[in-house]
Amino acid sequence: MTNKLDISYSAVMARRAEIMKKAVGIDYEKFIINGIAFDYEKMMKEVGYSIEEVQKIQAETCVGNTPLVELKNINRLIKKIAPKGKGARIFLKDEATNPSGSFKDRRAAVSVYHAQKLGYKGVIAATSGNYGAAVASQASKRGLKCIIVQECYDSQWRGQPEILEKGRACEAYGAEVVQLTVGPELFYYTLRLLEETGYFNASLYSPYAIAGIETLGYEIAHQMKELTGKYPDAVVVTHAGGGLITGTARGLKKAGATETKIIGASVDLRGLHMASDNDFNKKYFTTGHTGFGIPFAVFPDRSDVPKNAARPLRYMDRYVLVTQGEVFYVTEMLAHLEGLQRGPAGNTSLTAAIALALEMDEDQTIVVNETEYTGAGKLPSAQLTFAKKMGMIVKRGDPIKEDKPGKVIAIPEHPAQIGVIEYPVEEMKKSYLKELIKRENRKEFNETELKFLEEDLRASREEILRWIEEVGEGIR
Repeated sequence: MTNKLDISYSAVMARRAEIMKKAVGIDYEKFIINGIAFDYEKMMKEVGYSIEEVQKIQAETCVGNTPLVELKNINRLIKKIAPKGKGARIFLKDEATNPSGSFKDRRAAVSVYHAQKLGYKGVIAATSGNYGAAVASQASKRGLKCIIVQECYDSQWRGQPEILEKGRACEAYGAEVVQLTVGPELFYYTLRLLEETGYFNASLYSPYAIAGIETLGYEIAHQMKELTGKYPDAVVVTHAGGGLITGTARGLKKAGATETKIIGASVDLRGLHMASDNDFNKKYFTTGHTGFGIPFAVFPDRSDVPKNAARPLRYMDRYVLVTQGEVFYVTEMLAHLEGLQRGPAGNTSLTAAIALALEMDEDQTIVVNETEYTGAGKLPSAQLTFAKKMGMIVKRGDPIKEDKPGKVIAIPEHPAQIGVIEYPVEEMKKSYLKELIKRENRKEFNETELKFLEEDLRASREEILRWIEEVGEGIR
């Protein structure tokens, strides 16, 4: 008689490393050099795919080669309110034209292709966002089965319109959708499904997922060179788990755009805990906010793969925050002025770009690297109606002064009220080191580890040693 596996929470979590190894098909141990140090570029080269290979894979399922358009009417508005000599031109990479409606088709295309190549019969992804629809769409194209696990409801079984919308999209592509309440059961249940089905884990950021996003940066560089004769001065990237920044930056560099500044942008939801039942429905974007953006930058290996291929601090030059009210306002602006109705979460980077354009010179260019599809549950009207039901105050006013995460959504009264909140990248690098010291329970690192930290934080040895001393003082 075959012994049944213990499926208690503690037993499943104890087996997670074994489960994940079988479900991802990567031996991460071969890339570990010493202690915390691992060979990131070797991992990306040996496990990932080249730009040319990814382009071929994505072309098979009609992913990529999305339009890059100048936002001419918004740019005219910017010129009217910008100081003399300021007002950079904004271009938008319209990723909503991908099969399932977002840039996440890029990483899903490669992940699902890889699963098929390795002989898996199906794929599983744990996500409440657009990635679920992308995986479901690509699985249908490749003839694989698909299960999407969604963190969907609070303890009162109240679901956000945007999350419910995405669940319906996954089902439309033929996926089985498992919807859970907020909490630790998401990872536990995903591990159980992976173990029971033997399916491929398409979640989060493996090397081939990042390789899938590299084509986005690569296309931006070439399209801007063709349209304007030069690479963009800045690319603004909505920052959540770090994969979009990592992949876009790597693609830009591979195309030759080595001087382009990479600016991360997130919705300011500081103070709200994304895994808290109380706070879960006080946010109205499922991604692209500080609840993911900051934790995944300062502790990238918190993810469900041993070594996360998303390493945003290797590439991010600047990090800015915007408010929910500003994003809702810009979503309406994009629809009214440019005739592009796109989902609010994807407009986070556009909101930041408008504010940044006002401080940049008029001969400079900014690319907003994504849009996302919209639908009934993703429209501002649906999200703001739900916000009011959850006790939020929705008002017109100056967002920088009046917005309060979890309490007040302040929608601008004039475009000049669109601004950004600077979040120092150096502070995130210090937090990274603080997390590392606590996790490793030591404050000293050998030569190999320090060299790795120089690369992972894009910082000098002197800066790293100074930061370690600074953040280590309060840790016993």
